[in-house]
Amino acid sequence: MLIRPLSGHPLKTSLPPGAVDAQMHMYLPGFPARPGGPDLPAGTLPDAGQYRQFMSWLGIDRVIITQGNAHQRDNANLLACLAEMGSVARGVAAFGSDITDRELDDYAEAGMVGGRIMDLPGGAVGLSELEAIDDRASARGWMVAVQFDGSHILDHEPRLAKLKSRWVFDHHGKFFSGAAPDGPEIAAVKRLVDGGKCWFKFAGVYESSKSGAPDYEDVAAFSRAIAAYAPQRIVWGSNWPHNLAKTTEDYPDDAALTDTVLGWLPDERARHLALIENPEELYRLPPFESRGG
Repeated sequence: MLIRPLSGHPLKTSLPPGAVDAQMHMYLPGFPARPGGPDLPAGTLPDAGQYRQFMSWLGIDRVIITQGNAHQRDNANLLACLAEMGSVARGVAAFGSDITDRELDDYAEAGMVGGRIMDLPGGAVGLSELEAIDDRASARGWMVAVQFDGSHILDHEPRLAKLKSRWVFDHHGKFFSGAAPDGPEIAAVKRLVDGGKCWFKFAGVYESSKSGAPDYEDVAAFSRAIAAYAPQRIVWGSNWPHNLAKTTEDYPDDAALTDTVLGWLPDERARHLALIENPEELYRLPPFESRGG
């Protein structure tokens, strides 16, 4: 059984007003898992009500809701989530090269700002459609979220360097075979960042770290190196509701995890960039207006 904590001890590193959670998933009732993807997350359905409690706990004001693999290319749940969350939320959808312009128009009206490539088991759209999704996204000023085993980044670098859209390399790059801060894989990330279209996302560190909690030192080492090299290209996501967790014992302490990961940024200015300016640029978010006016 899984009980998902939605409150707890406060962050040691407080988030600035307008902070953006650039990676999470949300699931509303009435949208079953689709064939080809994983099941819905364990435990009580992680819906808008739960996430609002989570936002209040950590101090998150804005959110990017990413299409979950459970729903594959059926974005109906994501559209419902955007309607439920309102102006604080934008979405990243999963769609193929065959999607119509009318469908994309409707997505844009609903608050979609990007497309998702997830070239790992259970993913709905793989690298085979990278250029096609890039074409559709760039024509609308959207971004593309790209996830694959970063251990193969040298194989994919020529294609990634040619993307026309703003894009983010997801989940700390998911270097499943490991990566050294001064190794060829991280050098490739730096070259892609230098191209002016690439961002790097701090999210879901536990999905690729071999050294594990609480410090995730293997991923921390190269994440610090990338953040020091290009603090203007880092975004952060909570990866709530941590879909890989199946029991309460498996579930991370979100406050501790957030403190750890944000601690890999070199200074307060870099943290502000990662939480405010960088996601505003990547996702084309409007400037933050506080709830008090």
